[in-house]
Amino acid sequence: MISDTAKEIFILGMTRQGKLFRPSDWAERLAGVMSQFRPGGPQPGSHLRYSPWCVPTVVGKVKCVIVHTDLREYEVLAWDFCINFAIDNELQISETRPELHFGSGH
Repeated sequence: MISDTAKEIFILGMTRQGKLFRPSDWAERLAGVMSQFRPGGPQPGSHLRYSPWCVPTVVGKVKCVIVHTDLREYEVLAWDFCINFAIDNELQISETRPELHFGSGH
């Protein structure tokens, strides 16, 4: 469950079982789909940039998507899409920046 006080969530490209999620560009794909949801609404060329509310990044060596809760206020269906994507694919969700460390074998 996501608390009402969270400002952003991290969807990690790691399953609850600890396996890396594939395809390797999943974060960019998810953020690309969300690119039209942005402050001020879609604008010409906005599909060419990620929304500030849904940004792909890397934490440790794991791809993540940072989803800002302003997306939920702007368009709850877009927020639900991101959350359900994580749930359906059994991805880890965190309200704080995860600390991911890997040994030399990874």
